[in-house]
Amino acid sequence: MRVKISAVIISFNEERDIRRCLESLLGVADEIYVLDSFSTDKTEAICRELDVRFEQHVFDGYVAQKNRATGRASFDYILSLDADEALSESLKAQVSRLKEEWTHDGYIFNRRNSWCGRWMKFTTLYPDKKLRLFDRRKARWCGLDPHDFVRMDPGSKISRVHGDLLHWAIHTLQEQQEKTDQFARISARSYFDRGIKSRRTSALGHCVWRWFREYCIHLGFLEGQAGWQIARFSALYAWKKYCYLRQLYESQH
Repeated sequence: MRVKISAVIISFNEERDIRRCLESLLGVADEIYVLDSFSTDKTEAICRELDVRFEQHVFDGYVAQKNRATGRASFDYILSLDADEALSESLKAQVSRLKEEWTHDGYIFNRRNSWCGRWMKFTTLYPDKKLRLFDRRKARWCGLDPHDFVRMDPGSKISRVHGDLLHWAIHTLQEQQEKTDQFARISARSYFDRGIKSRRTSALGHCVWRWFREYCIHLGFLEGQAGWQIARFSALYAWKKYCYLRQLYESQH
């Protein structure tokens, strides 16, 4: 069965990365649709230069925005990318093949993350499995912001695709520090809104577990200094998230 694919991207001030993302989709997607959150940089100009379908809507969370964008696409078969991602050449070939031979309801990619200019082979940054190609009639974005994921309906058929989805995750240590704090605050607010509470031991326990998972279980030690830093920031994220969550509850009193 031959299908038409809508590539869907949400954006906000993505001038650094979005051109690379969009150009990787040319010749693969039958539609490229960008739902922007009123960027103040050159994001819109770049999108219009490449003649993609561009609309704007106020940002009300990663999950909500991605569901909104998915629902506005022209075709039911969705290829979802973040603005700082791009299809590798091998993945472009695989997606083109799947358009001609669509056999499953959803497809999982390996995402390869670039961290401070280095493509990671270990830690949870590779293979960072993501379900990004799917039939929207059998799927929905779920999760707690900022950690969104696609949930397929029960009984859906899912397959894994060869070829990497490239992700320019972190460019500098300063950016990593800023994102760690930003995402910890967003995650704490999501937990608070859901009524999830933080015990006094939560921050320390999750902090230790995150470090051990990155550095030992996922072999971060094989990445040298980069692996140590990734494990450290992963632990710091957990620590900050639960500390911020505790502060939100304490502010009620």
